[in-house]
Amino acid sequence: MIRWVAVIFLGLAVFYPLLPQLDALRVGRLPGDVRFKVRGIVFCLPFGSTVLWSIIALIVAEIVKLSAMP
Repeated sequence: MIRWVAVIFLGLAVFYPLLPQLDALRVGRLPGDVRFKVRGIVFCLPFGSTVLWSIIALIVAEIVKLSAMP
């Protein structure tokens, strides 16, 4: 379990500074994503984007797996 906490923390640490660049890919702007502003700081919880990107990653992984089979 501690491994997953570490992975989530590292993922947030890597992707949070990239949010302005990821806006071009519509991350954080889909239905289901939550944005709120507290004391001038904008927080983004991209629940909908996470589901979409997870499905895309799953499809790509399945295609790679199928193409690697003899």
